[in-house]
Amino acid sequence: MWRAAVTEMVATACLEFTLTTTLISCFESGQTDPKLLVPVAIFIAGYPLLLATVPLTGGHMNPVFTFAAALKGVVSVVRAASYFAAQFLGALISFAVVKATMDRGTADKYQLGGCVVNGGGPGSGVGAGTALALEFTCTFVLLYVAMPIFERRRELGLPTVCAAVAVAYGLVVYVSITVTGRSGYSGVGLHPARCWAAAVLFKGPLWEAHWVFWLGPFLACLVYHAFSLALPREELEKGDELEEEHNGRHLDKFQSDNLKDFEVSDF
Repeated sequence: MWRAAVTEMVATACLEFTLTTTLISCFESGQTDPKLLVPVAIFIAGYPLLLATVPLTGGHMNPVFTFAAALKGVVSVVRAASYFAAQFLGALISFAVVKATMDRGTADKYQLGGCVVNGGGPGSGVGAGTALALEFTCTFVLLYVAMPIFERRRELGLPTVCAAVAVAYGLVVYVSITVTGRSGYSGVGLHPARCWAAAVLFKGPLWEAHWVFWLGPFLACLVYHAFSLALPREELEKGDELEEEHNGRHLDKFQSDNLKDFEVSDF
């Protein structure tokens, strides 16, 4: 289990370093609307790391996915705790590297790429209630897409599953940074370890309403878990069985007809 935890730590550090620096590069690119680059950047950073890590540990790299998996019983409490510790340490390492290597002016301008509710002073950003609503909603949407798809990874294939999760992640982040129309708000965090690590190293405005980046995602996990238990899974499985039986009867009839034709043509 410790090997999996170390892998989660390394994978989380790699993800957060590449994701943070790539997103800052998007906003520094000079494009007319750099927000349009955000989903693409998230996909480019997340997809290969998911491909590499899912076969090794499940590819959580995020306390939200670990908590959701623990609620579902996919991972034990002990393994979930080890993943949590690894993810927080990995996030801290990644932001320490970002802080050590990034130009001071750029780091100050983007608050080290951390999670900000109101980083532009009075009159900018969003209220804690708005930020909490976005954290909850976007996390729920992400889980609604990612969890059922991940359960079908053998059927869909690893590349398809990783691509779908990366696209969903990029989509909800893009929605969160555009829907408010307010500067000074970084968009949803979706990753308590990421938000915590940046706040520890940068401090200042990153601690303002910091709790929303914890409560929103974990509350969404609880609600999604309750919702998933209420899904009509048995009816869907029965429907699948009936469809397979129906298709099987048609296949048997088709093979029988072809066999008759073959026998007739032989004579």
